[in-house]
Amino acid sequence: MLRFVVQRLISLVLTLFVASIVIYGALYLAPGDPATLLAGGHVTPSIIHQIHIQYHLNDPVYVRYWDWLTGILRGNLGQSFVYREPVTTLIAPRIGNTLFLVSYASILILVIGIALGITAGLTRRVSSAITVGTGIGLATPSFVAAILLITIFAVDLGWFPVFGAGSGFADRLYHLTLPAVALAISWVAYVSQLTRTSIKEELVREHVETARSRGIPENLVVRRHVLRNAWIPITTVAGLTVAGLIAGDVVVEQAFGIAGLGSFLVQATSQKDVAVVQTIALLLVVVFVVVNAIVDLVNGALDPRLTVTGRG
Repeated sequence: MLRFVVQRLISLVLTLFVASIVIYGALYLAPGDPATLLAGGHVTPSIIHQIHIQYHLNDPVYVRYWDWLTGILRGNLGQSFVYREPVTTLIAPRIGNTLFLVSYASILILVIGIALGITAGLTRRVSSAITVGTGIGLATPSFVAAILLITIFAVDLGWFPVFGAGSGFADRLYHLTLPAVALAISWVAYVSQLTRTSIKEELVREHVETARSRGIPENLVVRRHVLRNAWIPITTVAGLTVAGLIAGDVVVEQAFGIAGLGSFLVQATSQKDVAVVQTIALLLVVVFVVVNAIVDLVNGALDPRLTVTGRG
């Protein structure tokens, strides 16, 4: 276990380092000059030159990157070029909105997706209907689902709001219901179909047939020999799904006017606000690596033959 934790920490540091270089380099190579955005409508060569000097934009890219990296190590996330405020101040109120939305959507995905998959895998009568329904959901992008939900449940019926994240737990739950559903639809279908496939594969395994031939009750066979082994691919995909939601909620946040990390990342990227983009992108990398580590631990607990070092 100690070796596994150390390996994951080293992997996290290396991943963050490489990701920071890639993101910083991509922003540096992207067309446009941040000084032009900072100058607003008063773009003159002298003003552009002053902004370059003030924000060290004339320094070599490796010097600017090193200054930013050393600042991160000291706990300084930098200052936004556009808002001229610390990055921490800008993203702190947005983290809560994104975290609530992703958590809400994750609960919907895991509960509904796994329940539908188990039902389809164990019950032949509804298997075809669930497969067709999840196939439609799998082919529905988040932005299409958002438009349909807004049109039906917000505009026509007036049941839910279409803008903002609300305040307080109950109000946030009310405001973020439609965004969470829009974000979860395709993922629910994906998790459901994978769960169904995994269970059907386990049902025809030799050890399952042997357990049945020995007279073990069907419910015990399903619980001990089918579901336990089927959980491994399910937890793997579920973990990656939850991690991917944070990066995939951009469209939903934009559609519903939610002030979250995803929409802020798009805005900062278009403005070449390097400090903001770097911070949000690295947060996404951290979440992805941590979720992967948790999935590995859960899979090791489900199947003792799988060690945390990856060897059987």
